[in-house]
Amino acid sequence: MKIGILGNGQLARMLALAGKPLGLDFSFYSSGVDGCASALGDGTYCAPGDARCIREFADGVDVVTFENENVSPDVLDAIPVDRILPSVESMRVAQDRFTEKQYLENLGISVPEYFVIDSERDLLRALHKSQSPLIVKTRRQGYDGRGQMLIHTDQDARTAWQKLGREPDSNGLIAETMIAFEREISMIAVRSQDNEIRYYPVTENRHEHGTLVTATVRPDDPLQSKAEDYTRRLMQTLDYVGVLGFEFFDYRGELLANEFAPRVHNTGHWSVDGAICSQFENHLRAICGLPLGDTSMLVPSTMCNIIGDHPDLADVLKLPGVHYHHYQKQPRPDRKIGHITVCEHDDRLMREVVSSIMKMFGSEGT
Repeated sequence: MKIGILGNGQLARMLALAGKPLGLDFSFYSSGVDGCASALGDGTYCAPGDARCIREFADGVDVVTFENENVSPDVLDAIPVDRILPSVESMRVAQDRFTEKQYLENLGISVPEYFVIDSERDLLRALHKSQSPLIVKTRRQGYDGRGQMLIHTDQDARTAWQKLGREPDSNGLIAETMIAFEREISMIAVRSQDNEIRYYPVTENRHEHGTLVTATVRPDDPLQSKAEDYTRRLMQTLDYVGVLGFEFFDYRGELLANEFAPRVHNTGHWSVDGAICSQFENHLRAICGLPLGDTSMLVPSTMCNIIGDHPDLADVLKLPGVHYHHYQKQPRPDRKIGHITVCEHDDRLMREVVSSIMKMFGSEGT
């Protein structure tokens, strides 16, 4: 069976690495240069808007899936909807932050207060109405803190509109009230073609400058059941097939939805080393119509992103319980180029190892 992946970055690479032992083959679609997945399958490179080339890519595989949600409508429109898993509807909802929030609210899932922004005046009004700082985001595109600004003052609002409101393809802005949440958690779940859903333990996530730096598995988290309930509602309504990542804010013991991703997710990378069946293998099982794998945690784990440049490999490998994953990407500032999973039953030792890794990146946090 051959899987077509829209994208050829690290998530496509990790899907292919998980699929090779199952005897699966891969083809990667991109409108740019070779990515880090290219060595693991065939590459198809189409000019933007080349519908014929995109259809030929889809005709050469058994099923098409995504590695990220920033897929242009031209690409989605060129592929028969019955060849794409998860559904095109899940992609269209996730691509627009306003559409996404409306969709979640209609499912009875709470989100932070937000405002739709179509002008500088809208943004100033929202700031005055909220009486608290706002996080301004482009409705489309943007990730890892890109396409976002925190504003406190009228001048901040004017600057944000000038910088973000005129970005091409942004589709306008959305402004969210900044809340003093206790933590961010993520739910990774997988749904099969016959509506079986399996959930991984939630992770507790830590960010710096808008980018995820660590995700720690919390197998007995008190919000696990609530996160599962919200995720089930979303997956069933979308008739979703595959792995989905859902981010939440823990606010006064309740969950507020941040966003979901219709694909495998950075906060689930720990599962490659720390779960019985990884999120990557389970995504492939689901879209291929195969039985789902066990999502149970094998060992307590923390995933640490490698951002910008690699630390000294020997310094990392001498630490206990570590698994190093190199994405074969060229280092550059703020770029995710790998991750390290720390698997350790001793909680104190886990924290010490994670702290040592973070210090290699100039961070004191754990």
